Amino acid sequence: MAVTLVFLGKLADLVGTDQRVVQAPLDWQGLLDELQGPIGEAVQQDRTRVAVNGALLADKTALSAVSGDEVALLPPVSGG
Repeated sequence: MAVTLVFLGKLADLVGTDQRVVQAPLDWQGLLDELQGPIGEAVQQDRTRVAVNGALLADKTALSAVSGDEVALLPPVSGG
């Protein structure tokens, strides 16, 4: 039973990969426990978004993922 974490943009650079498989179920605290150091700090920033199976969470701390789910971590986007 697993959840796939998908890291996008600079978050993938921090982790050194674009995906990681972790044990299910996964909640916000479990995600933070999995992501130590700079990536953990980056995920906690207000502008970093979290999506489960393609749906953005309004409150990322309400994360609840089960086996087979994909959790995408989206860095702040800048553009021009």
